[in-house]
Amino acid sequence: MTIVVNDDQADEARRVAATAKAATLIEALPWLDRFHGETVVIKYGGHAMTEEHLRAGFAQDLVFLRHAGLRPVVVHGGGPQVTEHLDRLGIESVFAAGLRVTTEETIDVVRMVLNGKVNKDLVGLINRYGPLAVGLSGEDANLFTARRKAAVVDGEPVDIGLVGDIVATDPGLVRGLIADGRIPVLSSVARGADGDGVVYNVNADTAAAALAVALGAAKLVVLTDVAGLYRDWPASAEVISQLGASDLEKLLPALSAGMIPKMEACLTAVRGGVPQVHVLDGRLEHAILLEIFTDSGIGTMVSADPGGRPPGAPREGDNQP
Repeated sequence: MTIVVNDDQADEARRVAATAKAATLIEALPWLDRFHGETVVIKYGGHAMTEEHLRAGFAQDLVFLRHAGLRPVVVHGGGPQVTEHLDRLGIESVFAAGLRVTTEETIDVVRMVLNGKVNKDLVGLINRYGPLAVGLSGEDANLFTARRKAAVVDGEPVDIGLVGDIVATDPGLVRGLIADGRIPVLSSVARGADGDGVVYNVNADTAAAALAVALGAAKLVVLTDVAGLYRDWPASAEVISQLGASDLEKLLPALSAGMIPKMEACLTAVRGGVPQVHVLDGRLEHAILLEIFTDSGIGTMVSADPGGRPPGAPREGDNQP
């Protein structure tokens, strides 16, 4: 059976579509005003980093943010890419406490993949949509300085090798690039604090949190492979839309190993003065724009004060930018 759509029906469909687009733009207006000129640090990882259509959408989102007057900064890891390269070399990937055990052999691969492959690919992708991105290593100009991280599994200390805890952040280079209208893109490696030439593999969530604090960012956005922080996983898939730092701290011991570094980073950020941290599902196209520019928000928001709202920007519902 053939369905015939007359001109009046087609015109009405176009009007409805145009009205919906206009409504979306109007909805974004107060959030554009609220965050104009603000720095937003985004931790990039998960499926958003490995699936081509999500990679392209992420790059477009960053360029949109910059042209909309925000100041995005990206911190990335590259766990799947590192694992893939280690597999090619016949080197086993071992994890403990949610972190990659990093030997001297492994750190060379980490640096090569993060600095030489992932970072340059991401910069090139962003620059397809606007010549704005500049790639950096966490080692450059001592952006990140770290000391060996102590890890505990089941109450026992575990040696995880050249994995670092950030002890100092020097954001001067990043600030200069932001002031020049650029989008800094940083890999999550760091120089050793002892000046002995040691380089550390740093969890990207941890690095993003440290940089957000140092820059006085208005937001930290963490892209991951889940919808947010689950209230009672695996018994329930209900996502906690909003919680405060003290409540999150109570939940930490019960979280999965993979979520602990992410949520510890959230705590570090809000306790360091970042007003809001958002854990978003990077598998959702344009997740960043949906969080920042829509009234409902998505994912899980962590704040120092769970009842806090930006002045002049109250909204009901799940998440509050």
